[in-house]
Amino acid sequence: MSRSLLTPTRPLLALAAALILECSTVSTPTDAQIPSTAEPSSLQAPAAAAPQLSSGAPDPQPAPTAEEVGDALMSHQRYQAAIEAYKKAPKDSADVWNKMGISHQMMFNAVEASRCYQISLRLNAKNSRVMNNLGTIYDSLKQYSNAERMYRKALKLEPNSALIYKNLGTNLLAQHKHKKGWEAYKAALQLDPQIFQNNSSPRVQNPASVEDRGAMNFYMAKGCVRAGMNDCAIDYLRMALNEGFTNPKKIQADEEFAGLRNVPAFQQLLAAQRQQ
Repeated sequence: MSRSLLTPTRPLLALAAALILECSTVSTPTDAQIPSTAEPSSLQAPAAAAPQLSSGAPDPQPAPTAEEVGDALMSHQRYQAAIEAYKKAPKDSADVWNKMGISHQMMFNAVEASRCYQISLRLNAKNSRVMNNLGTIYDSLKQYSNAERMYRKALKLEPNSALIYKNLGTNLLAQHKHKKGWEAYKAALQLDPQIFQNNSSPRVQNPASVEDRGAMNFYMAKGCVRAGMNDCAIDYLRMALNEGFTNPKKIQADEEFAGLRNVPAFQQLLAAQRQQ
């Protein structure tokens, strides 16, 4: 499996939430879920119909709707232009408000993104994806209890969402609930072993404390091991060690890392840490 699936960046971007959108990462990275967008061709105006002599000529292709234009613009990361297009769409569409929220979030405008998500939920109170997206906003604002509440509500509606479990796990780590956070991560990995592969979503900021960052990196290392990505696991363990969350003795004794014990890079990492 490619190392790029979970290779950490320095500093590690939010293990979110997304923060998914299902679209860079928490740190508690969470992701917001982006609905599928229209193909770029939907932006093109329909070609002018040539004069026809027969009465059976096909009708000209209709012009794209405001929502379709917004979708195409968002697919090209032209988020402000997408927002302007969505503003011309019907105001009673929960999907449009969600897409507008995503566009604001991709530009790191948490206030407007939150407002759009809340309007979307007023129009459709049982949309788990919008709940997840609003949770990522709360996480980015460090309103962790509100974010956890949104993720748990979303999971009641969509219990098989690896993404929401991932976001919940990151959220719990930020609240120092390390064991519960790891349980959520395990649930996410069981549903989708490659859930941490996605790097296209806006993310919340890294945890403020060194301890939280260390915890996140430690459990990300466990996630990498479970996915069979040894190099990635070693990279995360190195960061967890540097941040003082764990030590070589504890790592060596942890059965989650038993599969790494004969890996030279793992042995070198622990040996170097013992010499410090």
